[in-house]
Amino acid sequence: MQSVRAGRPDLSEYPDEDLVALVRRGEGEAFRVLMQRYNRRLYRVARGVVRDDGEAEDVVQEAYVRAYAALGDFRGEAGLATWLTRIVLNEALGRLRRLRPTDELDVLDTLPHEARVVMFPGVTAMGDPETAAARAEVRRLLERAVDELPDPFRLVFILRDIEEMSIEETAAQLAIRPETVKTRLHRARKLLREHLDAKLASALKDTFPFEGARCRRITDAIMAWLGLADGAGAESSG
Repeated sequence: MQSVRAGRPDLSEYPDEDLVALVRRGEGEAFRVLMQRYNRRLYRVARGVVRDDGEAEDVVQEAYVRAYAALGDFRGEAGLATWLTRIVLNEALGRLRRLRPTDELDVLDTLPHEARVVMFPGVTAMGDPETAAARAEVRRLLERAVDELPDPFRLVFILRDIEEMSIEETAAQLAIRPETVKTRLHRARKLLREHLDAKLASALKDTFPFEGARCRRITDAIMAWLGLADGAGAESSG
């Protein structure tokens, strides 16, 4: 591992274990790189628990403070990402317990299968303004749908389908069996499909609008083609 001070190497290329070693030696920039590397994952996990943007940011900040203080005890058996995610989950769930009655959290596993996005930091819309607006609306629709999932299903969906963790890693993070991960993910996807189907079905009637100037233009063209533009029925309307 090169010295950080010798030639200012690009720390973003360093593996986690080297950055951890640098942080332990007092190199603050190494911790900055670690935060930048895992900000999006940790925010998504926190947001999936607390369902509030500002609260999720507070959770991540507090988790980083706790992680920095405990970095000397980190042994690397599970990997830094897993370790940080566990700290964020503990912090987020702790806040949730303070905000909600304890019994509500105790019965999460017994919730019925009815529904109850997650913001995606770093996702930028490309192309023209109309396309960007459409992408933003789709993202908001997905975020609302994910927010309405029951807690156990929402967390599994975020870890598996958004963060792309393995079944085993997700099971370890949530202290559940791999079979439970599969079941909850299946139910989460089913609930999302049902939610989106309902939302999109109501919007289908507004698809491909044909009114205003467009309607008048086509009507006028047909009237002219039929030789009726100057006749008694030449008025066009949408």
